[in-house]
Amino acid sequence: MRLLLAIFLPFVAFFTIGRPIAGIMCLILQITLIGWLPAAIWAVYVLGQYQTDKKIEKALTGTKS
Repeated sequence: MRLLLAIFLPFVAFFTIGRPIAGIMCLILQITLIGWLPAAIWAVYVLGQYQTDKKIEKALTGTKS
């Protein structure tokens, strides 16, 4: 679901992962039609990094969920 948000509404994806300042910057970038594509790419990249960070954190804490 977050991946679809990152593609169609990139700035919302930043708010869902707890990065509101980046979300505002992404919204400013997305306002221009030319900036929408870089904003979408940025959001997908950051979402991938967020998921990787969560997996690493889970592995280091040793929790099973």
